[in-house]
Amino acid sequence: MDFETVPAAQVPADAYLLDVRETYEFDAGHAPGALHIPVDEIPTRFEQELDPDEDYYVICRTGGRSVQITQWLTTQGYSVFFVAGGYDAWIQDGRPLESAEGEPRVL
Repeated sequence: MDFETVPAAQVPADAYLLDVRETYEFDAGHAPGALHIPVDEIPTRFEQELDPDEDYYVICRTGGRSVQITQWLTTQGYSVFFVAGGYDAWIQDGRPLESAEGEPRVL
């Protein structure tokens, strides 16, 4: 299936970012405003929580999980972009992070 790949540095500041990492990873550090749905919960939650009229930028730690979800959501008719390099690239590019507690870190 075809989908677009966007480098972390080029994700728009106002983009809808869909973080598909596990909860402990998300809590440790994530992009401000990111929507968190763990990869294994996407099939049961996407219809209730994702707007089919919006564009989503899908991100995980390095890209393995997010590429799978980007492919799958594309087959469901959603407009999604794969964030190349995941949070590893996000951090390397100096993009902002926040966490549930204290100093953000990415696992």
